[in-house]
Amino acid sequence: MTSTAPATELAAQVARRRTFAIISHPDAGKTTLTEKLLLYGGAIHLAGAVKSRRAARHATSDWMKLEQERGISVTSSVMQFEYAGFAVNLLDTPGHEDFSEDTFRTLVAADSAVMLLDNRKGVEERTRQLFEVCKRRRTPIFTFVNKCDRVGEDSLKLLSDVEADLGIQCHVVTWPIFRNDAFVGVYDRRLDQIHVFDRDTEHGARRGHETLLTLQSPETRTLLGDESLERLRHDLELLEIAGHPFDRDAVLRGELSPVFFGSALTNFGVEPFLREFLELAPPPVARESTDGPVNPTDERFTGFVFKIQANMDPRHRDRIAFVRVCSGKFTAGMEVGHVRTGKQIRLNAPQQFLARERTAIEEAWPGDVIGILDRGNLRIGDALSDAGALEFPDIPRFAPEHFARVVLIDPIKRKQLDAGLRQLTEEGAAQVFFTSPTEVSGPTPLIGAVGMLQFDVMLHRLEHEYGVRCRLEKVAGRYPRWVTGPKADIERVGRERGRTILYDANGAPLILFEDAWGMRWALERETAITFHEAAP
Repeated sequence: MTSTAPATELAAQVARRRTFAIISHPDAGKTTLTEKLLLYGGAIHLAGAVKSRRAARHATSDWMKLEQERGISVTSSVMQFEYAGFAVNLLDTPGHEDFSEDTFRTLVAADSAVMLLDNRKGVEERTRQLFEVCKRRRTPIFTFVNKCDRVGEDSLKLLSDVEADLGIQCHVVTWPIFRNDAFVGVYDRRLDQIHVFDRDTEHGARRGHETLLTLQSPETRTLLGDESLERLRHDLELLEIAGHPFDRDAVLRGELSPVFFGSALTNFGVEPFLREFLELAPPPVARESTDGPVNPTDERFTGFVFKIQANMDPRHRDRIAFVRVCSGKFTAGMEVGHVRTGKQIRLNAPQQFLARERTAIEEAWPGDVIGILDRGNLRIGDALSDAGALEFPDIPRFAPEHFARVVLIDPIKRKQLDAGLRQLTEEGAAQVFFTSPTEVSGPTPLIGAVGMLQFDVMLHRLEHEYGVRCRLEKVAGRYPRWVTGPKADIERVGRERGRTILYDANGAPLILFEDAWGMRWALERETAITFHEAAP
């Protein structure tokens, strides 16, 4: 059973969708900003990222117990809400660089990105890395300069540094207003509106009160004072003279970044940003496929799996495949083609999310992210299609940089260990390797991770979700290369000194080198086999 919608309804639903991710360096305030967008979007009524004196409330987007314990985001979350007629899909990404792979997959599902900067530090290394990912994909980038309630870099210099560092032009939409060096509000250049905010006693846990003025309002001078008003006017004149004009096409090409200032902690500038961002951000656009561009207003349903998460509800040991809808109307229970297997599958019990909280849905539209209950049939990158056997560009897997042997403390738990490793590998949480292509449940499997923190997450989840306690023995090798070619040559090369031959969960051979010199030597001299940075 397929489902179609009138072209006018489909176009209207696409036009009001906004699907975006937030990228930043750790500690720039990404989770706090996420919470405040949910607060102003009406999805929550009390922000949980702020710790009050009475109790510590955990961030809504950090639903995993380990995230709450450590105060960091280690997995992507999906949060959906309505605001001013827009249907918003907010994709929260891990802030820690050890989870770059999960962040990359999430960015593939987004139509735009919000780059969050600390006003004291500007562009930091993690931000630079994620910006490059967006730039390669021509993803429109919007900038939010956070923590303006604290003394930071001069705003004009910060803009100049962003442009010089990232090679992108900036257009200021909201500008910070200071009185006696205290951050009191923002000026919206597009609407000629001054937002002056009142500080509350609840540490930003609820929506703040603001006074709305214009630059010409008689009350403005009284509220801001002569010095602050003149400074604001001076800054605005400089922006008109030296700043870049707004160009929507340049924004959509990823060449111009609209810039906003504010403080997620105190809520100052958050709602003006949310309102303006949703007006300026692009709706879902055409996606490239093996059958040409897929237009979101095509009535035939298409989508792809960009994330798999097991045990979001530990009571039911469920497995959710997150699907980005690319075209057509989705309806609960519809049958679609599973391109990789060539079979028809029924998409039952679809859900939308506020982190771990779920809501059953009957329909979804291009730009939406839906969760599908899955019994292990779907994989990351799978295409679902009513438009023929098309596929969307592959979502590449990062090569692991750290390896360790898994040592089971209680041998009787071997079956649970195998199940846990299989599930977590399918999620992309880590990669599992074996010493034999046929024995994928050997006595001591190895796991590979992009970052060391992934090992901690694996051990935590194996214990708390599968009841399996393990310890890890670090392996010396750090330089993996998948290999193709004659079996005899692969085994010969892989068994030389300083190398280990392994097999991934699909049986593909990989050679692990102990040092970079040994790897380069093999790559230059071994011509009988071919080396690959990612699984072929």
